[in-house]
Amino acid sequence: RVFEAVTFGLFSEVQRAVARAVGGVTGVWNGYVGLRSVQAENDALRENVAALRFRLQQEHALAQRMRGLEELLELRRDVGFSTVSARVIAGDATPYFRTVTIDRGTGDGVYRDSAVVSPDGVVGRVVGNPGPRAAKVQLLVDRSAAAGAIIERTLVAGVVVGNADQGVLRMEYVSNLEAVQLGDIVVTSGIDGIYPKGFVIGEVEVVHRGPRFYKTIHVRPKVVFSDLEDVLVIVREPASSTATAGGA
Repeated sequence: RVFEAVTFGLFSEVQRAVARAVGGVTGVWNGYVGLRSVQAENDALRENVAALRFRLQQEHALAQRMRGLEELLELRRDVGFSTVSARVIAGDATPYFRTVTIDRGTGDGVYRDSAVVSPDGVVGRVVGNPGPRAAKVQLLVDRSAAAGAIIERTLVAGVVVGNADQGVLRMEYVSNLEAVQLGDIVVTSGIDGIYPKGFVIGEVEVVHRGPRFYKTIHVRPKVVFSDLEDVLVIVREPASSTATAGGA
């Protein structure tokens, strides 16, 4: 019995140590499994959050496009010319020439020098030879672009030319004697035969007396050319004749 008691005591201590070791390993394992489970839940939550953010961006983009189309439709009602709506499908990669491609062409009544506008203002004109279903548009900010313009407040006339490097426009041939103020709105004069009179070009951002006879005037365009999506192309026929002919 003494031997049995001693043996039992020794083995019970061994069993206690083994139980502790097993319990520790089990605790570690359970903790590891728990951490893996939490990590899996976190991963799933992150995926859900990413999916929700992506969906939110899609809905925001769709809402923006709907607002843009509503503004374009309103502009189309107000314009006294026959127009064709178009979507920008490509842009020019070169830094010095600013052009975009639209999904309308000669099959839609779009021809060379057709004026292109947006709800914000003048976009540019069609250049080159349009295809049946596409055309290239030279943006007004392009360095070789120009348009007849007037100061809306005073009717002072000049010519607006592009400046692709700075993304602004210059209004030239305005006499140093004329009164031009910061914030004056510049609109098309119609004298160039391309852009109809009265379309907004931009706002005077810089004005000071020039070195010779003409003022130095910088105009900030109203159109954000990098955000263009939908535009209107003004076709040659007046709206009344196309309405008689059943045109849009």
